[in-house]
Amino acid sequence: MILKIILSTIIYFFTSHLVVANNSHHQFEDYLLSLQQQAISAGVSPLLAERLIGNIKIFKKANIDNDSQHTLETYIPQMVPEISVSTARAMLQQHETLLNNLSQQYQVQPRFMIALWGINSRFGERPGRFPALSVLASLAFNGENQLFYVNEFIAALKLIEQSKFKVNALKSSSTGAMGQMQMMPSQLLSYLVDGDNDGHFDIWSSTEDAFASAANMLNQQGWQYDATWGRQVKATMMLDPSLLGLTSTHTFLQWQAYGIRRFNGNNLPQRDDITASLIAPDGPQGRFYLVYENFRLLDQFTASIHDTLALTYLSEKIKQ
Repeated sequence: MILKIILSTIIYFFTSHLVVANNSHHQFEDYLLSLQQQAISAGVSPLLAERLIGNIKIFKKANIDNDSQHTLETYIPQMVPEISVSTARAMLQQHETLLNNLSQQYQVQPRFMIALWGINSRFGERPGRFPALSVLASLAFNGENQLFYVNEFIAALKLIEQSKFKVNALKSSSTGAMGQMQMMPSQLLSYLVDGDNDGHFDIWSSTEDAFASAANMLNQQGWQYDATWGRQVKATMMLDPSLLGLTSTHTFLQWQAYGIRRFNGNNLPQRDDITASLIAPDGPQGRFYLVYENFRLLDQFTASIHDTLALTYLSEKIKQ
């Protein structure tokens, strides 16, 4: 009798999960038809859209990294151990000629290119290994930031349609970012560069293509060569929460009036020609940073503001 109950329970468990899985599978197939129509409406060839979408499978690992459980006190040392710093400095020397040429052409400092490379793909070791179309379609299907991922999916189709990449080469992380610098399809659609001039685009295996594409994007979006990314600061008084965040910008003189000081307690530079935003990713009990326009541009390459701060931290360690 007990054995029958156990067997019945096991059968019910697997049957119920199979029903849920089947329902999810059918819902995803229906969603792909909707996605196909959206792609066609956005200008993708109907034949191409039908052919490519017909081969897409649901990708269960697709997710958006959530750093809410991390604090900068633990996250930055985890992301930037000493081995990463020494590797970054070695890579800066190894690719010195390439980086200097790109710096001259695109006006982006080499240390930021190396830091971006190190944080996003561990210096090219993790350029993406999952089928990008399946990842992006699954992320759109999951509902979170749906419009964003629909647009990225369509951009990926256009990369294939324009013969930038072959579909089998289109590999991404579980968040849909691709290549050694982890750029999104829409970014690649606008800023992709054949950095090694071999007539092909390869952001996975060609460091030249990956670096040149990222540098081109930063340059065209307004990277300031004679500026840095920001600085860690102190808040000496209670702040209105509306002052925090990348959408709120003020001059150094204004931040000084709000009680913001250098990290060592000294006054901020007496300048009104630079605007900055105040961020506190871990809340008012955590670290405060004044960040500039270059920080906003770097933030487009990362999955979270914690990652961007890890990137800027590494860039500082490289130049020490």
